[in-house]
Amino acid sequence: MSGDNPRDANLFSQLLPKENLHFQQSPHDKLAFIENRQKEHRVLMFGDGLNDAGALKQSDVGIVITENTNNFTPASDAILAAAQFPKLPTFLAFAKKSIRLVYGAYGFAFVYNIIGLSFAVQGALSPVIAAILMPLSSVSIALYGLLSSSFLAWKMNIKTGQEKGS
Repeated sequence: MSGDNPRDANLFSQLLPKENLHFQQSPHDKLAFIENRQKEHRVLMFGDGLNDAGALKQSDVGIVITENTNNFTPASDAILAAAQFPKLPTFLAFAKKSIRLVYGAYGFAFVYNIIGLSFAVQGALSPVIAAILMPLSSVSIALYGLLSSSFLAWKMNIKTGQEKGS
C-alpha cells in the first residue's frame, strides 16, 4: 500500500503479486486495510511517514523505514534505517529469538525474588543488606539483557552498529 501513484508498480510486481499492490491510498484507507486484515492474520506494517502513523499504530508490529533516524518517526515498534532494509530477515529472526531472552529475564527475576523473599520472611537479612540487594536485582536483569542479547547477536553474526565501518 502506498499513498504514491503507481509509477513503480512494475518494479513491485516483480516482488509481489499485482493484486496485492495498492497505490494512491489515503491514511484512512491504510488503517482500514490493516484493521480488515487483522480479522484473519497478524499484521506487520512498514511505513515511512506521518501518513502511515495510524496504520503503524494499529498493526500488530509497526516498523518505520527511514533515511535519517534522527528525524521524527511516527508511532511504531521499531525503526529501521533504509540502508539496513536488506537485512530485514536477520532483524526479524533476531527479534523472534530475543523473545526467549525476555522469558529468561522473567525467570531469572522470579528466582532471584523468591530467594530474596525467603530470606526476608525469615528475617535473615539486615536492612542494609536488603537495601543493597534490591537495586542489585534491577542491575542484574539489565546486565543479563545486555549480555544475552549481545551474545545472541554474536552467535547470529549480526553487527551491532558499534563496530567501526558498519
